[in-house]
Amino acid sequence: MTTIANPVLPGCYPDPSVCRVGEWFYLVSSTFEYLPGLPVMRSRDLANWETIGHVIDRPGMLDLDGIGSSGGLYAATIRFHAGRFWVVCTLVAREGDAVGAPRGNFLVTAADASGPWSDPVWLDADGIDPSIAFDEEGRVWLHGTRLAPEAEAEWFHQTQVWVREYSPSQQRLIGDEHIVWTGAVRGAVWAEGPHLQLIDSTWYLLAAEGGTEFHHAVSIARSTSPTGPFEGNRANPILTHRHLGRGVDVIGPGHADLVQAADGSWWALLLAMRAPDGRHYPLGRETFVLPVTWEDGWPVFAPGEGCVPATVALPWDVTPAPAGTWQPDARAAGAIEPGDVRWTTPRALPAEVARADAGGWVLPVSRATLADTSTSTFVGVRQQHFDVDAFVALDLADLAEGETAGFAIRQSERDHATVGFTRTREGFRLAVTQRRAGADEVLHESIVDPGSVGSVGVRARGYAYVLTHEDVRGEAHPLAEISARELDAVATGGFLGVWFGVYATSHGAEPRGAARATRFTYLPV
Repeated sequence: MTTIANPVLPGCYPDPSVCRVGEWFYLVSSTFEYLPGLPVMRSRDLANWETIGHVIDRPGMLDLDGIGSSGGLYAATIRFHAGRFWVVCTLVAREGDAVGAPRGNFLVTAADASGPWSDPVWLDADGIDPSIAFDEEGRVWLHGTRLAPEAEAEWFHQTQVWVREYSPSQQRLIGDEHIVWTGAVRGAVWAEGPHLQLIDSTWYLLAAEGGTEFHHAVSIARSTSPTGPFEGNRANPILTHRHLGRGVDVIGPGHADLVQAADGSWWALLLAMRAPDGRHYPLGRETFVLPVTWEDGWPVFAPGEGCVPATVALPWDVTPAPAGTWQPDARAAGAIEPGDVRWTTPRALPAEVARADAGGWVLPVSRATLADTSTSTFVGVRQQHFDVDAFVALDLADLAEGETAGFAIRQSERDHATVGFTRTREGFRLAVTQRRAGADEVLHESIVDPGSVGSVGVRARGYAYVLTHEDVRGEAHPLAEISARELDAVATGGFLGVWFGVYATSHGAEPRGAARATRFTYLPV
């Protein structure tokens, strides 16, 4: 037996979905506007997770151009059936996004979870959070959630969980649609993230309620048929932290998925947020694990505790993960080279905006800035620790006059912070800029000699981000401090955690130069 700490996937790994095939558990999570999309992870023990690929990992597979932050790839589900892995997901364009390519729910399959995955099959079903289930006869049941029609809604943001059969041979939905659930609690918003599972001849419908924030909760219903009618558990919600108030540092558990281990034990993977002040969570929605038992035909989450545990006792030994391959912490400290699977880019693959070069990145300058929903030159990694130093060493010899490169703390187009060098005739203008709700404020400005560029980055300590310049002698010069509370989803209204990365822009002018990030380090304190 081994005791492990929650979360098992720290940083922005929301909406986990999990299945087991043989000795391996397989998991996917949401990535929104970032590519490659939908990381596929596997684990033998629920503790160490290896990223073995991404579902959306090649140019042209999906078009995310014009999709703003917190749009994109929502709440995928992964299952295994008939020798193949199946993933269903939603590509969402939020209000105001300028997009023209297909959007909606889609299905992909693969013989191996590491890929390659098929091109998307678009499904004639609106709404979000699709899931997929298979019955004993081999029939396939797609389901998801959507807002109830205004004429039918009993309360604001009431949702409906729909179920419909899918024909693999015809690659389309067939038969009648069935509305099977509107939530366990009357008046609760967003019955979402539904997962149907057939367990001992009973169909269980697991769903989240209350919105994916402080009031988030897990509810469950059961039926003898995938199309209902469904009976809700009188104990619903079977998991929530909202009744605990603001005095706890893990809030908003929900969007759970159930999985049975090879030894017969049951587990739930779900999202929750670490918020030391009970409210703000700059690391985003993270993946936690908890034990499940069964009583009177219903699952009991975290029996005896009734909340997400800080530590979990696993009934098996956990083998230390091989260095350099596993998520989250065995790879976390030190330089992150371009081949690392943690690198992502908004709306494009990292290789489409930068190229690997001797352990670093060459970043051709782009017209777009971090404030644009068109593809900009930015590559970054999730912030996974509250206390961490992240720095990028820069070679700006090829940067043209008026162009800027540097380090960014990214939440969205409307909310981010940068410490960047702009080439001028006098040298490099070093500036710290914070963008809040679409408005920029310069917090520091100075002129730096071209021979003293060195490194720039952040020293994060809890909610304090100290933007810092380290000169070529290694001397640190704090430039400005900003609050992580101003860059989390509570303040900005999105669904994401914070990313640390490197960027290069010409601010709309014709690009002429490039920057080189010679080394990117991420050092948990």
